[in-house]
Amino acid sequence: MNAAVDLFAPVQLGPYTLPNRMVMAPMTRLRANNDIPTPTMAEYYAQRASAGLIISECTMVSPLSRGYLNCPGIYTSRQVEGWKRVTEAVHGKGGKIFLQLWHCGRVAHPALLDEALPIAPSAIAAQGQLHTPIGKVPLETPRALKITEIPTIIQQFRRGAENALAAGFDGVELHGAFGYLVDQFLQDGSNQRTDEYGSSLANRARFLLEVMAALCSVWGGDRVGVKLSPSNTYYGMFDSDPKATFGYAISALNALNLAYIHLMEPNEADLAQREVINPVLPLFRPLYDGTMITNGGYTEESGHEVLASGQAQLVSFGKLFLANPDLPQRFAHTAPLNEPNPKTFYGEGDRHPEIGYLDYPFLEQAS
Repeated sequence: MNAAVDLFAPVQLGPYTLPNRMVMAPMTRLRANNDIPTPTMAEYYAQRASAGLIISECTMVSPLSRGYLNCPGIYTSRQVEGWKRVTEAVHGKGGKIFLQLWHCGRVAHPALLDEALPIAPSAIAAQGQLHTPIGKVPLETPRALKITEIPTIIQQFRRGAENALAAGFDGVELHGAFGYLVDQFLQDGSNQRTDEYGSSLANRARFLLEVMAALCSVWGGDRVGVKLSPSNTYYGMFDSDPKATFGYAISALNALNLAYIHLMEPNEADLAQREVINPVLPLFRPLYDGTMITNGGYTEESGHEVLASGQAQLVSFGKLFLANPDLPQRFAHTAPLNEPNPKTFYGEGDRHPEIGYLDYPFLEQAS
């Protein structure tokens, strides 16, 4: 136990000295306009710049990576210019921000992809429905990627990392969680390939590790992170031996000298779905030598406790940062917290994007 380490203690993250250990978790908000970040988004992130680190919402690396309406991309010059406004606004408030790079894989629909079939490691449909231009529809069976196509996907992630650098971000995080493409390759419930990207642990982890190596080739490992969710059940995800699968992947990531691994605990939906690893952090922490960010419904008290235990170096908060742009100040003053409104979590482009987005009051406004 290290009682001197708490949420307010500074911490070294790669080349950066962060003023506190409170991370704003990546949260899908769907406020982009034609896949381009907006000035409203710049204000939203700047409002939360007192976080030790902000990790952006999931951001598409190609048109075929789209899984939702009104999510932003990082593959065109206009998108890069939109993100520049965001990074400049955050840096103007003294904050640090990483871009989360994302490919939805099979969690998509032809109506979102100009009628193209979603891609995946194997032709296995995800479970659930998506909102699309033609309404809410069930997920369809994706097309299995040819092995010759995989280098192109990796190159799209590399180009996303290059564009994030051009847009002024401080680093990037790979979205390797929640049933999207990287996760689909990793877990055997969604990956039934028999080539070098399937079957064995090493083969199923290959896509994750090759994408991470591509990101590190742009940024250097100390400005690259990855998010993993060993107990996630979203979209019907499962693995026959998640302890072995994620244990292998996390151990292998040591070689890249990353900024961090962002490790997700199960949520209530995961726990209700089936028996999953719970808690996640104590099982996998011993396998990783570097910095660990933990996420899982933490409060101020439990955040202090996990840092004092030494199992994690930073704690990420989602809904609390969504509803409390000045969350570090509120924690520091033991002040009341704004309640998040789930009805306004997800926006619709330029239709009143500020509601439930920019209008949560700061502490001085609430008093």
